[in-house]
Amino acid sequence: MTAHGGKSAVKKTTSKNTDGEKTSGGESVTAKRAVAGKPAAVPEKAAAAVKGAGAVKGVAAEPAKAESRTALVRRARRIDRELAGVYPYAHPELDFDNPFQLLVATVLSAQTTDLRVNQTTPALFAAYPTPEDLAAADPEAVEEILRPTGFFRAKTKSVMGLSKALAEEYGGEVPGRLEDLVKLPGVGRKTAFVVLGNAFGRPGITVDTHFQRLVRRWKWTEQTDPDKIEAEIAGLFPKSDWTDLSHHVVWHGRRICHARKPACGACPIAPLCPAFGEGETDPEKARKLLKYEKGGFPGQRLKPPQSYLDAGGKPAPPLGAG
Repeated sequence: MTAHGGKSAVKKTTSKNTDGEKTSGGESVTAKRAVAGKPAAVPEKAAAAVKGAGAVKGVAAEPAKAESRTALVRRARRIDRELAGVYPYAHPELDFDNPFQLLVATVLSAQTTDLRVNQTTPALFAAYPTPEDLAAADPEAVEEILRPTGFFRAKTKSVMGLSKALAEEYGGEVPGRLEDLVKLPGVGRKTAFVVLGNAFGRPGITVDTHFQRLVRRWKWTEQTDPDKIEAEIAGLFPKSDWTDLSHHVVWHGRRICHARKPACGACPIAPLCPAFGEGETDPEKARKLLKYEKGGFPGQRLKPPQSYLDAGGKPAPPLGAG
């Protein structure tokens, strides 16, 4: 254990971790660098509140050092591996049965939660199951269904517009190419990559607000433009990892690494995080900040994958329930 605020009483040994980096006293050099300049040490049992995560080892502060490109890649990939262990069942949190439903749901998720979209789309797809049906719908009827998602007039225009384009230009089928998807009304690169990655199995990085916040906290990038963030993060990981990486980061942002008050004391990657200490570091207080299944509450999908249910996840309630 690293002594807090003093010298370690335990003789340090030097070895190599799985990334080939030298470690001192059981801690990786990368992990030490990651929290450089932070006055507080990571609590010994910080991740005990997170199901399936091991204890977080103490990390002593040391003067900030520039991180090489190689070290950044190693740290980024190690964070992703750790998150994969914490969220082995990570999946898109929008309910869908086909590419059309996922496309519409993703457009509707702007400025609202996936949970609210999932509670709203069953009625929408029951009334209008195909692009042709939605394109020919009465706009006022669609607006009434979409009202709970907010900005319902603009969203109605978008989903009806993209449905018309699908019906007239693509035979009622969702195209599987980025250049075609981004031409549809209300569809940008983020939405397109959600559809490509989860409906067509084509890798893509989804840069939503959670993703932007976390990759900047982790010092993976200093960019603020989503397209530039996408390009920089893509360079840190093999293409085959992009879709799952997006899920891991977004899930962590929703459950633990919140915007206003991160649950640092319950974070399984605290030793690797340069921003440790921005949020609550006390493990007991941090545990109370956990959301969704990490805090014992239902997730965002009414119809989640079986792997999520098998891991103890609970389906969300339908709109108006409880």
